[in-house]
Amino acid sequence: MTTLIKGGRLIDPATKTDVIMDIIVKDGIVAERGENLAADGADEIVEVTGCYVMPGLIDLHVHLREPGFEHKETIETGTKAMAKGGFTSVCPMPNTKPATDCVEVVKYIVDKAKEVSPINVLPVGAVTLGQAGKEMTDIAAMKEAGIYAISEDGKSVMNSGIYREAMREAARLGIPVLAHCEDINLVQGGAMNAGKRAEELGMKGISNAVEDIITARDIMIAKETGATLHLCHCSTKDSVRMIREAKAEGIKVTGEVCPHHFTLCEEDIKEDDSNYKMNPPVRGREDLEALIEGLHDNTFDAISTDHAPHHVDEKAKGMATAPFGIVGSETAVELTMTELVHKGVITPYQMAEKMSYNPARILGIDKGSLEVGKVADITIIDPEREHVIKAEEFVSKGKNTPFEGYKSKGVVVRTIVAGKTVYKL
Repeated sequence: MTTLIKGGRLIDPATKTDVIMDIIVKDGIVAERGENLAADGADEIVEVTGCYVMPGLIDLHVHLREPGFEHKETIETGTKAMAKGGFTSVCPMPNTKPATDCVEVVKYIVDKAKEVSPINVLPVGAVTLGQAGKEMTDIAAMKEAGIYAISEDGKSVMNSGIYREAMREAARLGIPVLAHCEDINLVQGGAMNAGKRAEELGMKGISNAVEDIITARDIMIAKETGATLHLCHCSTKDSVRMIREAKAEGIKVTGEVCPHHFTLCEEDIKEDDSNYKMNPPVRGREDLEALIEGLHDNTFDAISTDHAPHHVDEKAKGMATAPFGIVGSETAVELTMTELVHKGVITPYQMAEKMSYNPARILGIDKGSLEVGKVADITIIDPEREHVIKAEEFVSKGKNTPFEGYKSKGVVVRTIVAGKTVYKL
């Protein structure tokens, strides 16, 4: 199968490319790049004039919910939603039931993904057995079975001694640690950011210190162990500062921001609406502005979704008791384009860095590039196409979004995995 992708703006940070250029894909591999390539022998010509052609997007942080919570999402529904969102590779977090804490569960995810997923699924293993925080998992065995990173996402490993041991093992094995930074002892029933809006709505608040204390701890353990630390869903101004300072010191630390955190702040929560309940919560305006600056100046390396679907009945309970989390895979590109690229916060080149090239480097995988000879994972975005977000159109089982009715500009029009179109608008 030979495909000519013609007339697009090829944005490929791996080769420092940002020009109008054609691509020929042959048998799933990037075979040729150049201007005005001939269509001789092409089985398909994809005309993409005016569109961005990027290496396939990589999401470091998703929740596929399977095994155990298939009423919320499955590997099949989640990955099809992610294909629609432009993602060609995703990292499902281990807070499943049972947790992804052993070879058997890792193999289940790997085998199921081969059967039903249109995209690449790169499992993340738990740090502790059952995510109970008491005993470290066999990280080496899980790596052999197919994990690409470790994380205790959904919570933090509160025992610093166990976490240090796990970081040492991750460093030895050459895999990153994806950190959820939350001092559980400080949450105390909080449902949204601790601030004026929480007081007005009569909600218990979650202070910035809940995140910042563990962020500082994890950076210090990474410094001591030499582990590669990636800080998930950063939400506070002090997280930005600490990452910036850690990088300046030469510590192997990277960070991500989710679209809901660079788009919303506590002022946007007008009523008791659990679609705005996520962990960490959307913060104050100063935090929002700091996150945006951190994206602009490349303090943050990645944009991830933290796609966290829940059943409609669970989210109908109100903010005080509903579970944390919103869906994000089908809205991430639209929010990034609208809030960051079109507003001049980041360039399209930076978007490709943060949503493909850098995530690949963090994971240490041979993706995030459209160089000749590489596997043809490709995301094509029409930057001028407008769309109104409607949850009823989501492929995901989860409809829990605060962006219902949001008017976006910049839409995924095609997703290609190993040369095969897995989504087309």
